[in-house]
Amino acid sequence: MRVIKTKHFPFNGYKAINIFGIIFTKGELSNKELNHEAIHTEQMKEMLYIFFYIWYGIEYLIIRLFHIKQHDAYKDISFEEEAHINDDNINYISERKHYTWTKYLGINSSKTA
Repeated sequence: MRVIKTKHFPFNGYKAINIFGIIFTKGELSNKELNHEAIHTEQMKEMLYIFFYIWYGIEYLIIRLFHIKQHDAYKDISFEEEAHINDDNINYISERKHYTWTKYLGINSSKTA
């Protein structure tokens, strides 16, 4: 996993963005944040990258219909839920089964419209 530091990317207060397994960040990332992005990289690989982005976009749009705030929709995306719940577990990548993110499908945040 490659990490690139940049002044202009990512946007909207996010600390990092993972694009095709390359992490763009404005500053240093903690081990937890690196693990979070590594989980996303594994999700991307198992979905041949492009299908990850297609699914992510569709899931975001569907979930966004039920949320007042954009950040609540972001937290509810199955890929994000898997990464957030497991980013403290340094061994998660080696223990993770393929398509584990499907366990997190559905609307789970308390802030719904």
